[in-house]
Amino acid sequence: MGAIKLRDTTIEVIKNLPQSCTIEEIMYEINLTAQVLEGLNDIEENRTISTKNLLKKIDEWKRK
Repeated sequence: MGAIKLRDTTIEVIKNLPQSCTIEEIMYEINLTAQVLEGLNDIEENRTISTKNLLKKIDEWKRK
């Protein structure tokens, strides 16, 4: 995830928050934005697995 993209997107998200928002709400939105951008980057970089494969891995972990 590019630092500039995260920064610019975060600034836009904060600008759209109400004036009365709390620091906790701001931090939540920053964290959510970072996670979404990271997930989108993972998709672009083909670093994802299907739900079927994920469930298979979880089942394998449970058996250990």
